[in-house]
Amino acid sequence: MEKMNIKSWLKRWDGKSIFQPDKLLLNLPFVLFCSLLAIVYIGNTHMAEKKMRHLNTLQPKLKELRWEYMTTKAELMYKSKQTEVAKEVAPYGLKEIQSPPYKIIVRGNEY
Repeated sequence: MEKMNIKSWLKRWDGKSIFQPDKLLLNLPFVLFCSLLAIVYIGNTHMAEKKMRHLNTLQPKLKELRWEYMTTKAELMYKSKQTEVAKEVAPYGLKEIQSPPYKIIVRGNEY
């Protein structure tokens, strides 16, 4: 079996060229469809690369915000401890209750 070169590939079936006007018009929708697919593929690749570059620029900012969140969360947990709250409200004259809270019972229609 002999190798097919470009010339023999372009000419088929009794030496008729596949680029004859009638055959070209028959294949035009397929060629246009393939061209459209190629354009969509190229556009999709560009959009994906653009999004990846954008994500790569946001990574350091995300890392910084994550550290800020963890620091703020730790500070909040420290400041919400009972002893720290008592220290903060002491200048306002508020003190911790030494006795347990009591229950108010309303009977019938006293309210």
